Amino acid sequence: MHTYAQARPSHERLAAGLGWFSLALGTAEIAAPRTMARLFGIPDDPRLVSVLRGFGAREIASGLGLLTQPEQPGWAWSRVGGDAIDLAFLGAAANEDSANHQRVAMAAAVVAGVAALDLICARGLQDHQDSRRALGIEPSHDVSVERAVTVGRPIAEVFAFWKGYENLPRFMQHLTSVETLAEGRTRWTATGPAGVSVSWDAETLVERENEWIAWRSLENADVDNSGSVRFQEAPGGRGTEVHVHLTYSPPAGQLGRGIAWLFGQEPGQQIKDDLRRFKQLMETGEIPLSEGLGLQRAAQPVRDVADVAAMAGVSPELVGAGARLEGGRA
Repeated sequence: MHTYAQARPSHERLAAGLGWFSLALGTAEIAAPRTMARLFGIPDDPRLVSVLRGFGAREIASGLGLLTQPEQPGWAWSRVGGDAIDLAFLGAAANEDSANHQRVAMAAAVVAGVAALDLICARGLQDHQDSRRALGIEPSHDVSVERAVTVGRPIAEVFAFWKGYENLPRFMQHLTSVETLAEGRTRWTATGPAGVSVSWDAETLVERENEWIAWRSLENADVDNSGSVRFQEAPGGRGTEVHVHLTYSPPAGQLGRGIAWLFGQEPGQQIKDDLRRFKQLMETGEIPLSEGLGLQRAAQPVRDVADVAAMAGVSPELVGAGARLEGGRA
């Protein structure tokens, strides 16, 4: 299972990493431009050294932007543009007679590699922003979680299963039911350990066959949330990669405290566990369970399948036959 950090999608983590890289590079170019020039194979020409100082200021600005606003694609795109300028500068410097052509070539190769990362980051942030705009939600204090899993089943089968929203409670622990209504709308119901029940209506925004499903809650929902699932064929014919992105706004007041369990104390771990159950269900047709505190220990017979299934948040009929004692012995 491939996982991404809680409340920070993978492209935002990459943006933060590139931000620190920009700060370090920019500081070096401003503080020791002649040393950096020698490292890059650039002639020790006052004019070229002055350009390096300017590049350093640009790097620091980009780094601060990426670190303070890692979700904004503009800063990553500014790095992509800066990479193009750097490559042009190195190309011009290579024409100087006193340039160290081997070092210039190595520096250009490094810049090209970093440029590829910048482009991946910029495109990822841009896609994420475009998806949120498509969902029509711009919350200010959202919890956002991304997780992914590879399922050893054909993409059409995996997509068809997820498209049937009523299947989601079979592996999502806190969901009680999802009812399909008219005009692309659904009604979601969830129940917590204390028996508190909440429900909300949602609408399907995107449904591209074998590619993408996206939905969002409607106005006045108890839990303002949205989600999207992208499907793509796994490399090497290993099945289907399922990428899930969920966003919700924790409600305030007593209601918020009463349903804080909805996505768990650690939303990323909750979705990871849900996707593990989803993978088991798709690949084996059942979700094997065992008695104990959680599902991480080695499987062993259980005394009461119904109780363990209820504790895990799945239907008893999904519990594998191997989880029962032979002959149904207590």
